[in-house]
Amino acid sequence: MTQEGQTGSKRRTRGARRHLGAPTIADVAREANCSPMTVSRVINSEGNVRDATRNQVMAAIAKLNYSPNRAARSLAGGEQVRIALLFDNPSASYLSEFLMGALEEASRRDVQLVVQSCEDVSSAKQLVRNLAEGGIRGFILPPPLCDDQDVLNLVAELDAIAVAVGPGRAAGSQGAVLIDDFQAAYDMTMHIIGLGHRRIGFIIGNPEQVAADRRLNGYLAALRDSKIEVDERLIVQGRFTYRSGMDGAEKLLSVEPRPTAIFASNDDMAAATVAVAHRRHLDVPNDITVCGFDDTDMASSIWPELTTIRQPIREMTAWAVGAITRMIRAKLHGEKVRPEQETLPYVLIRRESDAAPSLAQSRTRGQSPTRGKSN
Repeated sequence: MTQEGQTGSKRRTRGARRHLGAPTIADVAREANCSPMTVSRVINSEGNVRDATRNQVMAAIAKLNYSPNRAARSLAGGEQVRIALLFDNPSASYLSEFLMGALEEASRRDVQLVVQSCEDVSSAKQLVRNLAEGGIRGFILPPPLCDDQDVLNLVAELDAIAVAVGPGRAAGSQGAVLIDDFQAAYDMTMHIIGLGHRRIGFIIGNPEQVAADRRLNGYLAALRDSKIEVDERLIVQGRFTYRSGMDGAEKLLSVEPRPTAIFASNDDMAAATVAVAHRRHLDVPNDITVCGFDDTDMASSIWPELTTIRQPIREMTAWAVGAITRMIRAKLHGEKVRPEQETLPYVLIRRESDAAPSLAQSRTRGQSPTRGKSN
């Protein structure tokens, strides 16, 4: 059963997501057993692809009847736009979704997309300068760069355009696409509480990202509204990495009495929590509930599959490419550029990693067991 809300919705599902319609660059990548970025290099006739890989990609394109249709796109676009996507994100699963959305939309719009990694803010600023000097007119910035004011200010100083993807909040002076992280975390926490849990651990995300703080505040607000006292021992710092999730889970599962549920701020940390629970011979979800956030491929690639918040990462990045293209073309035509901003809906995906607390857990906490709601 699906429960729809104003900002999000809930559904129970199993298995991987399915894509309908014309084949995409992601479909070609899966068929050719390579990355979407490699497919993009082949399509754009770049030289740094091995012949064997290029042949696999071309065979996949032929088999799927995939066509970038450059001529049709050029009729609507005029001068080709050059944009850059900079990333400094340790989550490979998040980054994969992010790149797929950007590459597919750039291909559809005949936009030249340059993808560059950076190690820190200092290297990001130097990259922005170098790319702007080379003719890049706009920058797509995922977390944590989208929250760094120094980087955003530099883009403005260079008379370029920035679109932030997944910032904690949208600033009025720049393009942005995001979800309501506070409400999404609130809804997930209330879902866990609705199953009967009262001792709910929380693993915070990267402290350099505003979204991490908003997710924490959503968790805390749900506890307050449910008249559950906050136990500071049940809140631990993470960094959105698998390793930090393992460290956080070890700390939480060492607390006495231990939590009956753990909500991690992303799927990587939730997957690490499941691994730590299994190492301690705890069954998920019969001994402990584990929930995540993002609904990356990681969420449906582990056992049990994760209950999580689906942040539409691929759709957000595709929207960003479209928005930045429109803004750059408006600027090229001498029109006033108005920053485009959008808040997309999220979905609470219920899978196999959550359940009502067991009878033994309830007795330990001195409360009556509560059976989970059917959805």
